[in-house]
Amino acid sequence: MTTTTSRQAAIAATGLRKSYGDKLVLDGIDLNVPAGSVFALLGPNGAGKTTAVNILSTLIAADGGEARIAGFDLGGQAQAVRGAIGVTGQFSAVDGLITGEENMLLMADLHHLSKKDGRRVCAELLERFDLVDAAKKPASTYSGGMKRRLDIAMTLVGEPRIIFLDEPTTGLDPRSRHTMWQMFRELVAGGTTVFLTTQYLEEADQLADRIAVLNGGKLVAEGSAEELKRLVPGGHVRLRFSDPAAYEQAATALRDAGRDNEALTLQIPSDGSQRELRAILDWLDAAGIEAGELSVHTPDLDDVFFALTGDTVPAPLDADTKETVR
Repeated sequence: MTTTTSRQAAIAATGLRKSYGDKLVLDGIDLNVPAGSVFALLGPNGAGKTTAVNILSTLIAADGGEARIAGFDLGGQAQAVRGAIGVTGQFSAVDGLITGEENMLLMADLHHLSKKDGRRVCAELLERFDLVDAAKKPASTYSGGMKRRLDIAMTLVGEPRIIFLDEPTTGLDPRSRHTMWQMFRELVAGGTTVFLTTQYLEEADQLADRIAVLNGGKLVAEGSAEELKRLVPGGHVRLRFSDPAAYEQAATALRDAGRDNEALTLQIPSDGSQRELRAILDWLDAAGIEAGELSVHTPDLDDVFFALTGDTVPAPLDADTKETVR
């Protein structure tokens, strides 16, 4: 993953608010996304993730707050913002009645590329996304993964600096999902900023430099995946011993540790930080006790999601499932 320090903000928003009737969907949220990074927005269904994407991509207007996207004012320079971004929703924009190549060329026309430049860009993207062999076939014959690749390739025709991916791998099988992840990494390696919403917590864990959790219209936490995991209890260091005498000596000294006498393991509460790990190792060395194995266990993003939202961990959505609140 990329680092997020000392970089210009690709997205900077303060106080974004949005209501639908008497339903407050976004309650004054602040966002700061460094250029050339992956930012993931998580939250339960109806939390307002898609609403946030729609506001930042100029599809709907906020009721309050302000934002700058790629350096442009969201309210006063919406056209410039549109020229700097690409948007791929959870539902494909691919036209199944025409070929993959024709879908691409249509996007080139919409971006006012010359015929020559349009064909060149489309050919490059079809090759990049491994769609050359299928380029002349109707998009309706494509698999789910192929349609997703074509959808993102279409988004890249205009060479956007920022891409909004709203649940981009929903409905894909694990192999196709991992293929898409690699494509996202390559985009970011080339300097593109990715703003991602997802129902797959592993996806955020694997891809995102920063993760924000949205619940009840408010951002309830933000940080790297590792930072968020340290917010919830349950982390521990596990020591496994091969020598019963060493195990008993350590268990007697570490009275707060959980014991498993049969497996000769001790479980020491820990946030998994380097400082705590070093303290445990220093103590073992000073006491002359040798552990056969040491492992660090921290809560995963499922635990974080449950703790922060009070919701059940979201199950993967079907391809035709939508959030109840947009």
